[in-house]
Amino acid sequence: MGVNPVDQKFKVLSIHGFSNGEYFLMPAFISVIGSMSFWWRDVISEGKLNTITFTLFSGLILKIVRAISKEEISLSLDTRIATQGDINDDELGYYLAGLLEGDGHISIPASGNSTLNRVLNPRIIFTSHINNLPLYAYIQSKLNGAGRFQKVSDTVVRYIIGDIQSINLIVDLIHGKLRTPKNVTYNKLIEFMNNKSGRCIEQSKLDRSNLSSNSWLAGFTEADGNFYIKIIEAKDKSDTRKRSVSENISLVFRLDQRAYDKPTQSSMLPVMKEIAEFFSVDLKTYTTNSAHEVLSVSVTSLSKLSTVVNYFSTYSMLGIKHSDYLDWETVYKMFLSKEHLTETGREKIRLVKSGMNSKRII
Repeated sequence: MGVNPVDQKFKVLSIHGFSNGEYFLMPAFISVIGSMSFWWRDVISEGKLNTITFTLFSGLILKIVRAISKEEISLSLDTRIATQGDINDDELGYYLAGLLEGDGHISIPASGNSTLNRVLNPRIIFTSHINNLPLYAYIQSKLNGAGRFQKVSDTVVRYIIGDIQSINLIVDLIHGKLRTPKNVTYNKLIEFMNNKSGRCIEQSKLDRSNLSSNSWLAGFTEADGNFYIKIIEAKDKSDTRKRSVSENISLVFRLDQRAYDKPTQSSMLPVMKEIAEFFSVDLKTYTTNSAHEVLSVSVTSLSKLSTVVNYFSTYSMLGIKHSDYLDWETVYKMFLSKEHLTETGREKIRLVKSGMNSKRII
């Protein structure tokens, strides 16, 4: 800690014999000790707060969180508007519900005030790849400028909404539009907001509407889905390979989700089974290296992929995966016209694949 200039001043006064200088010396010492005590009290008290969930806290450990400039956000929004269309408020609500249930987190304070008597608000947090900044800049514009952005690393961005007015706006937009166990946490948020702002919002029931009737699945896919072009290169027979391998190109739409919602410890089986039935495929499971069970919907049959195309042609994704889908759809149409069977067509497909997913540059 540096030298207190006030303390130093009165030491000098005393040394040089100024009248009553020694009387000011003791209050200076007391002020320094007092400020140190209050500061450490705040640090210790905040360290004991249990209002930030482990999910959020663990994401901040050993990472430098940086704000994103308004210029970068504005540029991202301009890029998004120039390349994609708009969405009405009702469909935005369904889309946000799906996005929240896939990539979002609702943080609710354990109590209304901290031990320092500070007012605590709930927060809604979306975490995504930095390439999706244009998506969240667009969502922010649709929410009247609500929320702020944090750049957690070179590849991860967070969109955080924590003011009461904006929370109320989102609560109204997604009410009755959630399909997963996250609806339980959402209802706890409703209860908190009713107590805090005097509203009388009814508890939200799970949405049972047909998946084909709104953009919920588009938002959920934006969070957890992927569009792949799978290419198996031809290989000749060799000493280690008894049979030659023919070149093969296939299309895959895949949507994975953890088997259990962590905050509520509730099964994701009902909603994932519903999605599998929507695409007329079997629901599969696998276990990750970290021993987490995952439910997986995978569509590969060309006839069944038509359902994928019909849905996403009606309800577009609003982020970077929309670009992946458009490339994927281009190859799907090449399959329908048998263009993928020609050498020229296969080279075109390789070129399309080379710029998709993790290789895509905004």
